[in-house]
Amino acid sequence: MSQPTSPEDFMRLALEEADLAATHGDVPVGAVVVADDGAVLAKEHNRREERADPTAHAELLAIREATRGRPGWRLEGATVYVTLEPCAMCAGALVNARIARLVYGATDPKAGAVSSLFQIGTDPRLNHRFEVQAGFMADEGGRRLSEFFAELRRKRH
Repeated sequence: MSQPTSPEDFMRLALEEADLAATHGDVPVGAVVVADDGAVLAKEHNRREERADPTAHAELLAIREATRGRPGWRLEGATVYVTLEPCAMCAGALVNARIARLVYGATDPKAGAVSSLFQIGTDPRLNHRFEVQAGFMADEGGRRLSEFFAELRRKRH
């Protein structure tokens, strides 16, 4: 892919990351952090199984990578693209990183903490809120998740 410039390009990068997660047995979720000038600051995927680390979610890893080499920990003005609605841990990290915007694909009715179970990113009681765009290119991310879990069930039987 040439230099990504559009929301579709950034989400395609996140989907490519999701594909990488599945290659090592992790749930196929990918995340990309984009600065307000359109520069890709980081891209990552789930690595919980690979690293035996329950916190190795795509969003957390991407946030950590995006702040490396920067003068501080705030990602003000940044947009995070992720293939699946963030969980409570990741939504909290997005608040704490001070991102401006979250664009996510598939909703997560069992663990989603941005729209499904909670609305962490827009909760007025928190000291920071971010804009949320839900369901962006959701079919692509959702298909990867469905196929991944179908294969897991097939292997168990």
